[in-house]
Amino acid sequence: MTLSGKRILLVISGGIAAYKALDLIRRLRERGASVRCVMTKAAQHFVTPLSVGALSADHVFTDLFDRQDEHDVGHIRLSREADLIVVAPATADLMGKAANGLAGDLATTVLLASDKPVLMAPAMNPRMWAHPATRRNRSALEKDGVKFVGPARGEMAESGEAGEGRMAEPLEIVAAVETLLQPAEKPLAGKRIIVTSGPTHEPIDPVRYIANRSSGKQGHAIAAALAKLGADVRLVSGPVTIPDPAGVAVIPVERAEEMRDAVLALLPADAAVFVAAVADWRVAASAGQKIKKSPGGQPPTLLMAENPDILATVGHHAGRPRLVVGFAAETNDVLANAQAKLDRKGADMIVANDVSAAGGAMGGDRNRVHIVSRGGVESWPDMTKDEVAARLAALIAKRLAG
Repeated sequence: MTLSGKRILLVISGGIAAYKALDLIRRLRERGASVRCVMTKAAQHFVTPLSVGALSADHVFTDLFDRQDEHDVGHIRLSREADLIVVAPATADLMGKAANGLAGDLATTVLLASDKPVLMAPAMNPRMWAHPATRRNRSALEKDGVKFVGPARGEMAESGEAGEGRMAEPLEIVAAVETLLQPAEKPLAGKRIIVTSGPTHEPIDPVRYIANRSSGKQGHAIAAALAKLGADVRLVSGPVTIPDPAGVAVIPVERAEEMRDAVLALLPADAAVFVAAVADWRVAASAGQKIKKSPGGQPPTLLMAENPDILATVGHHAGRPRLVVGFAAETNDVLANAQAKLDRKGADMIVANDVSAAGGAMGGDRNRVHIVSRGGVESWPDMTKDEVAARLAALIAKRLAG
């Protein structure tokens, strides 16, 4: 049994999807887990503590101020005795309270008092899920380390509306639980991987530069995900304002030529992942002083020079890594342009995405990518950049193992 001996604290909040929690309890116990349940007051309008207790074969906790349960600080004990806390369904209300550190009932107090991993399965109306406030709350929870499964797209039971907001099915949640609780494997242990991230800044003069709109979020997330799988990761990063990923050696650079030189100095390596949005051109000779406007004068003429193509340089290098992965940020003909780059750049895979849409991948927290290789195209759904990173790291591990 895959979850034998594992202790799950299941928080059931108020929503029509609460009925799925009954099946989730059964599925978890089938796999050997013990399940203890906390129900919010709202959840009890949809399923009863009697049903939940019968399926979990344990006492159901409902009240922060229960005299019997709290005589030994029950909410602290509940939060510490579990191996994992699962919130299913996670309503917009509960997510908002948890994101802001509120603790007005047993469920939110348990979440705030715990140092254990938390998995949330959101369930709500599509417009509630899409609302900026919910997006902010999810982002805050993710930064705090909370993991998510779902929501899925489909019809809503209570309104007949369709869209993203359905709670993940119980077996999907069980799979996410198994992933979180299984011993961490290190399939990339002993592998050295180079990652580039962020933009490059090509100076025009001491105060102006040419750059791309990259935040570095996706590249840094990939570096972190590879390190989590045991890789020795060297991250060559252009100028960014986000923290360095934990467990990763970072080489900061500014210009494309500096990034190329840093990457070549790191060879040999087992793999290289080129995520950085490198400026294609630079000013051939940047000014030593700020270029001043002259009254009524014409704008200065800037003579441009082409920057080195770092992906192609490494893809065709004599010391080429065994696996070379490039990124293609496109505004049109996304797959055609990515497929053309594959051979031209000497890459094994191109991760392509469309950055033309407002609020798209560049600078955002989510991404929708296509994995283009000689074996075909694999299109991934919209995910957070951390989820893209984890999935890509697993794919890289698989390719290197093969």
